[in-house]
Parts: sequence; structure tokens; C-alpha cells
Amino acid sequence: MTSRERILAAVGHKSPDRVPVDLGATPSSGISIVAYSNLLDWLGLDYPVYGYDVIQQVAQPQAEILERFDVDVLDVGRFFNEDPGYWHELELTPGHKAMYPQWFRPERQEDGSWDAKGPSGRVIGHMPAGATFFDQTIFPYIDGYPSDFKSLGEDMQLSVWGGLGISPWDGNDGEDFWKRLRETVMKARKSTDKALVIGVGCNLFEWGCFLRRMDNFLIDLFICPKDVERLLDALMERHMETVRKTCDAVGDIVDIIKFGDDLGTNQGPFMPAGTYREFFYPRHKAMCDYVKSHTDMKTMLHSCGSIEIYLPSLIEAGFDIVNPVQINARDMEPAHLKKEYGKDIAFWGGGVNTQSVLNNGTPAQVRAQVLENLEVFSAGGGYVFNTVHNIMPDVPPQNIVAMFDAVKEFSSR
Repeated sequence: MTSRERILAAVGHKSPDRVPVDLGATPSSGISIVAYSNLLDWLGLDYPVYGYDVIQQVAQPQAEILERFDVDVLDVGRFFNEDPGYWHELELTPGHKAMYPQWFRPERQEDGSWDAKGPSGRVIGHMPAGATFFDQTIFPYIDGYPSDFKSLGEDMQLSVWGGLGISPWDGNDGEDFWKRLRETVMKARKSTDKALVIGVGCNLFEWGCFLRRMDNFLIDLFICPKDVERLLDALMERHMETVRKTCDAVGDIVDIIKFGDDLGTNQGPFMPAGTYREFFYPRHKAMCDYVKSHTDMKTMLHSCGSIEIYLPSLIEAGFDIVNPVQINARDMEPAHLKKEYGKDIAFWGGGVNTQSVLNNGTPAQVRAQVLENLEVFSAGGGYVFNTVHNIMPDVPPQNIVAMFDAVKEFSSR
């Protein structure tokens, strides 16, 4: 099988020739700049480190690394930053120089922290000294909802998630963006047999949290639902425009479209299933319905945490894939997920626990968990291997190699 065939077979609940693998096809299935730098050093490779997600400080792995680890899928954004002039060098974390987009010019503070400004010129992100990612500093609606949402676009740019873009979306303000998107992705598809993913975000619950702050927005769901509905309707106007334009531009040449909306924590879901059903299910379904009626793209939802209670609704809404499959969260045990939902939704992730095993375990322990989880998740297809979310800065490079070696070992059985 080609990589594209392998991914689509697995997502279609067929058994591929081997377990398909992801590393870096989304900003939530990649590797941190620090961990990637350490990995390259451990492998004895003198490659530059490219930081394409400046908020989470996530690296864009070189093609040679992707081939080394048998990766089958790519983020289309990487084809928009191939020009060396796109990048400049910074050292945000001591000892770890990396290349960043030219537009990203954070300012170092006297205490060693970093401030990042958005399009408005205001500081929208702050990375404390010793930290490895940027925190949001402005919550535009923290004091209440506006009477209308005429300035929603500008307000969204005051959040790090709206103001510090990821390619290709950091260039989406040009008049020819959608034409360039199609031309670039068509060229990319001809150059690789790997599956292609485009992330469109279109978050709903999360945008409520980014604008109002999470504690406020969770309360709003119960005490001021009409304001929540107004905000979600305004967001949907923007989201549906993004979905329509994306489908028109690349719906026939991209394999997977990724949405995002974190709905859970380690301890449980953020809200009752009925609350999700009331506010978010109809809107998720509207976006999935449009994709499915206008393209052959598969739909992925990235949602962290304990989301088991939402899976029936997510399946009904039309999501084909869920990521990152946080197996260490409540009610997210691999065997349970596979048995109850494995015929209806594909699992992308959950290959190894990044919060305990991958970072603190031995290579032997990493190998054992990978093999155990592959035995469960890969049966009958419906699975793409990836870690639980990104490989974090504290993960030893030998554990990363042990993880991918275990995948190869399993596939060669």
C-alpha cells in the first residue's frame, strides 16, 4: 500500500498492510521543539529545527525523519513554508535555537520571559522564564458579551489562537489565498504518496473559553444560554464560510479535514452529555454534513481528555476520526473504547501515554505499552498510531526511538 492508501484503509475500518503512523500532521500530534532538538542530537543529525506552531512551540519534522519513522501523513501547511526566507532564528529556550516564521517576533523581558504581540500590536501571549509554550494574556469578553459581534474577527485575533497563526493560515489575509491554497496542495499531492491533512479549527466550546475565559464560559452554559447561543451563531457564520471555501479549494485533493474542540479533562468531561448535545452537536453536525455532501474528505475531531460520554453524539454528528485518544483520562481505556465505538469511529493517537510512560518510563516500558495498545486499537483497522497529544519537552530521545521501533516490531509480526 501507499501511505495514502494505508491511512484511508485504516480510517475506513479496513486492515492495512501495516499500522499507519503520524508524526506532525497536526499541531496536536507532533513533537515539541525541545524534544525534537534533543532527538536530532541523539541521532547525530545536524538539521535545523523549524517551529511552525509558535504557541505550543511544536516542531515541523524534516522529511528524512518522517521517512525514518515510517510516517504516512502530512499537514498541508508544511508546503507553505518551504521558502528559506519564511524563517528566522531565535533561541526562546536556552540551548535550543530554532527557526520561526518571520512574522513571529517575541520580545524578551528582563526576567527572561517572552511577550508575543498579535496583529493589533498588543501583547497576546506570554511565555514565562523556564516555560516552553505561550499562555494567553487577553480574554476579550471577560467582562461580558458585546451587544453584537461586528468586531468578532478582530476580537478573535486578541487570543493567541487567533493572533498567532499556523501555516497555511498565517497567510490567509491575501486576496489570492484560496487560489494559492489549491495550487500549492495540488503540487504537494503530486509530489508525495502520503495522506494530506488540513486543519481548519472551527472550534466552538474552545472559542467561548478563549473569548470569555474558561471558568466564565462554563458558567455561561448554564446561567446565560442565550448569550452563548448568540456567540455560537456568530462563530458559525465564520466557520461555515471557512468550511465552504476549504471544500471548494481542496476538497477533492485533501484526504482529511481536522476540526478542534477540547471537551474533557483528565478527570472527566467538561459538561454533561446533554449540554454538549444542546449547544455544540447541531453545529458540529452542520459542518460535518457540509464536508460530506461536497467532498470525500474524512472528518477528524481533536478533543483532549475524557470524552467517552460524547462519542455517540460525535459519531452521529459525522466525525470519522477522533484524536488524541487520551488513554490516561477517565473512561478512556483502550479496550473499552475499541469494543464500544471501534466500528463507528477511527482512533488516531492513544499509542502511548505522554504524561507518564513516554516521558518517565524506560525504553522497555515504552515498548511494552506501545505493543499492548497496538494489539487492542489496530485490530480490524480503524487506527492510526500516534502518541497521546504532542511529544513534550521532557521526553528522552531514546524513548521516542523505542516507541517507533515498537510500532515497526508490531507491524512486522
